[in-house]
Amino acid sequence: MADQPDQNPVAAPEENPAAAVDPAESVSPLGGPGASGGTLPPWFLRAVAGGSALVALAILLATGSFSIVLLFVITAVLALPTAYIWSRITEGRRQALDRLMTLGIATGFAIAVLPLFSLLYTVVDRGTNRFDGDFFTESARGVIGSGGGAEHAIIGTLVITGVATLISVPIGLLAAIYLNEYGTGMLRRALTFFVDVMTGIPSIVAGLFAYALFAAFLGPGIRLGIIGSVALSVLMIPIVIRSAEEILKIVPDHLREAAYALGTPKWKVVTRIVLPTALAGLVTGVMLAIARVIGETAPLLVTTGVIDSVNSNPLSGRMQNLAVYAYNEYKNPGVDVQASYDKAWSAALTLILIVMILSLLARWIYRRYGTDLRDTR
Repeated sequence: MADQPDQNPVAAPEENPAAAVDPAESVSPLGGPGASGGTLPPWFLRAVAGGSALVALAILLATGSFSIVLLFVITAVLALPTAYIWSRITEGRRQALDRLMTLGIATGFAIAVLPLFSLLYTVVDRGTNRFDGDFFTESARGVIGSGGGAEHAIIGTLVITGVATLISVPIGLLAAIYLNEYGTGMLRRALTFFVDVMTGIPSIVAGLFAYALFAAFLGPGIRLGIIGSVALSVLMIPIVIRSAEEILKIVPDHLREAAYALGTPKWKVVTRIVLPTALAGLVTGVMLAIARVIGETAPLLVTTGVIDSVNSNPLSGRMQNLAVYAYNEYKNPGVDVQASYDKAWSAALTLILIVMILSLLARWIYRRYGTDLRDTR
């Protein structure tokens, strides 16, 4: 038999077309490999933003029209097209669009926080003029000119908010426990609906409600610190209910089921298992609710009135607070206008510091004593 030809000859290796491309022909401006498939370094966007800011700063200084807003606007106008064009040449269309969107999102974030930083800078800059010992240890009683302080307003703020907290926390926590652990059917849906409605009511409506409630029993024109506390509690209760309900929802069900399997009554499961597990989150929610209402002005203008001396009894007479104090010092400056404005800004700075301290304390409590809760349902 004649020899058969080899049916599986070894094919010669094919040439790789990509291997014939000269690497020198596809080098990016920043050293990446490829005019349309290269990679820019991670610091590319930061470098473009920083360089654009320097160019914008030079333009504004040269024209003598420097302002933070113009600096931000010119930086954005220069950085966005620069980043897109450079990335389009170096990396291609998809990566260029991705970097453009990333820089656009960062620009949107800066637009959102820029007013906040501007507000904080203005309050700190103007509020430190009277942020001294006399501001915290003297009241405004008998003061006509530049003297006096806000001791009466600070004490009133702490007393009014403290009483509101004592009213709101038990009601809010009990309502949240009912909605999460016991409530069913139409009653639960109705309570949830009313809590949502109360969350969105204007603060002046809460003040008018509290004033009308006390005026019906004590007569018109009544002004008491406790009325302001009731008005603030109307605003606090839905916040406490919502935050507490969400925290209770993420307590794992297997903790409840294990307690039920041992024959533990439901009320003991709630008080011994659920609440201790969610304690840090509940405290955080309460503190955030306090920070939400401590700076309210409209309801306290209606309910607590105005006074220039210290009153620490919420059941007797008018009571001043920092928000109303700042409003009155700005609206009715008196003889020394600049001194009144300085005290108003110092009162605003004190309020911001109180809210900041409460927020930081809430975060610390949650991190220190919080349990890692995960919804396993």
